[in-house]
Amino acid sequence: MGKRNSQRKSAAMFDSDDDSSVTSSSTALSDLMSVSGAEDVQFVQDSFLDQALDALDEKRGSTREKALSSIIDAFNSNMQHEFVEKKFATLLHQCLASIKKGSKKASAKEIALASHAIGCLALTVGCGDNAREIFEESIRPLDESLTSRIDVSKTPSLLECLAIITFVGGNDQEETERSMDMMWRVINPKLGSNVVAVKPSASLIANVVSAWSFLLSTVSNLKLNTKNWQNSISYLSSLLDKEDRSVRIAAGEALALIFEIGVIDKFSAKSDSASDTTQEGSKPLESYIFLQGLKGKVINQCKNLSIEAGGKGSAKKDLNSQRNLFRDILDFFEYGYSPDISMKIGGDSLQASSWSEMIQLNFIKHFLGGGFIKHMQENEFLHEVFGFSPKRKYLNTNEHRMSGGEKRMFKSPNSVLNKARTQSLNKQRILSEVGILTI
Repeated sequence: MGKRNSQRKSAAMFDSDDDSSVTSSSTALSDLMSVSGAEDVQFVQDSFLDQALDALDEKRGSTREKALSSIIDAFNSNMQHEFVEKKFATLLHQCLASIKKGSKKASAKEIALASHAIGCLALTVGCGDNAREIFEESIRPLDESLTSRIDVSKTPSLLECLAIITFVGGNDQEETERSMDMMWRVINPKLGSNVVAVKPSASLIANVVSAWSFLLSTVSNLKLNTKNWQNSISYLSSLLDKEDRSVRIAAGEALALIFEIGVIDKFSAKSDSASDTTQEGSKPLESYIFLQGLKGKVINQCKNLSIEAGGKGSAKKDLNSQRNLFRDILDFFEYGYSPDISMKIGGDSLQASSWSEMIQLNFIKHFLGGGFIKHMQENEFLHEVFGFSPKRKYLNTNEHRMSGGEKRMFKSPNSVLNKARTQSLNKQRILSEVGILTI
């Protein structure tokens, strides 16, 4: 009875047709996060997330969607270590229940939100047993949902989730390559007798190539399957001729990465034993010559894209981004210069000086969105990934002087904090009345 009453209250908090109800709640929560070191802030975080987690049991899909949105906002606003320590398994399996085929009759939006929440959870826990559990429990539901083509609007979030959980929780190269194959099948499905090929959209192709490149950036010892690499480079080269600029940019970055990790150089080394033939029946020297020819073609394409004139309706910013990227790729191909970017994180500077680092940084920045700065300042896993050591001035123990708005949030009877405290006390009272709560 007590749990059901708690769920009803949680549902009431999120069960509204007005999207502003969640926006206002999450905004107030975000504002409270700015109060450094206050015990009340931790209380409202936990209470708010507990109610959102309870709301994931509700039958109404829109309620679950808004609860998931609030959970994602909370993970973006702060490192939710205490909540994750207590509710890790519950949150993971509630999100997986939304993704699994037919479960809860989830909408594409709910599946996308649940996927994103799992990715946020993985980045929060970092490497370890929990990340491993996320990977092992999620890989099959994600594969099944990616294979389902009922509504492709969920696919970008599924791809990002697959990339993130493999990045954090994958144990070896075989698992990474398996996830990369799953991504590739989204735009190159294995067709059976009852399957009709559907032409993927430009945005879907860009999403797949970006996620695939992100995982490729983590692979150190590539399996030299000549035919596969020839096909991959040929396909990516063909994407450089597509009209969609996001597709060209994703393909260009992928090609730069492929050459940075030394695909052609490895085949060059194998070509010394040219009398041997590969499993595909071609000699290493022939493969090396073929790949060199492909590289020459790619260089010419990059030259054209680096000086492309803007067409009618072409966004100047996007065009400049394309030109700058392909100039960098040309510099890399022709002179061996790697990209060198610097990004301000608070008072610190985060550096990326290779295609691998740049692709990883851009992917995680895109995934975290508004939570990127917070995570880069406080997420130890990301500190290790990027070799980043931020100053700890954000974590000092100096007393925080509340603004007038913050005082209203804390002192007003109608504040989010007091509402959360009242709901928590009511929950305890109900549990005590039915003999569940022991003192």
